[in-house]
Amino acid sequence: MTAFCLCAPGQNAPSKEAPVNESKGMPPRVTQAEYQTHAQVGAVTIAAEFTGHAAGTPQKTFTTEEYLVVETAFFGPAGARAKLAIDDFSLRINGKKAALPGQPYGMVLSSLKDPEWEPPFKPEKSKSSMSGEGGGGGQGQSNEAPPPPPKMSFPERRAMEQKVQKATLPEGDRALPVAGLIFFQYGGRTKGIKSLELIYAGPAGKATLTLQP
Repeated sequence: MTAFCLCAPGQNAPSKEAPVNESKGMPPRVTQAEYQTHAQVGAVTIAAEFTGHAAGTPQKTFTTEEYLVVETAFFGPAGARAKLAIDDFSLRINGKKAALPGQPYGMVLSSLKDPEWEPPFKPEKSKSSMSGEGGGGGQGQSNEAPPPPPKMSFPERRAMEQKVQKATLPEGDRALPVAGLIFFQYGGRTKGIKSLELIYAGPAGKATLTLQP
């Protein structure tokens, strides 16, 4: 029975720990020294860099006003593996006792923006508003609401979301090195951040990484 209990979990581990999303992560940098900060946790080194409200992917950088982004990487000796989970990370801002928990990438998608995106055409002004322009004393002004701002087409938005999804730190049992994005809900401006700490508490151990705001 003892042998069975020890072996059975190992046999089932691949299916249980298989990733539940399409996250593949990002290409890790050459060494941990290329990140803002890094810390040793057992045989594993965790490296991180704060990117503010910018979600950088291998293709291009997107923005999100409602979340902060930290690019994180795990390094280890040849053949090393690590069990990764977004829940293992939290972010402490300005020394507050309550740290922000890591959020799954699905929570971020609706707030994503492409700063380089331009609408295929500009919305036309209504005839009533045009007739009011240049009129005397504001006569002829329209009470109609302005047209809604143009939005990305579904294929464009889906392509953007997939890029960010794939760049998210992958979860499960992973070969090292591995890197990806982690998100923390925070709608404030980064100018108000004076201190920043990335906290890790997972299978590899515990560590606190001081980031540069």
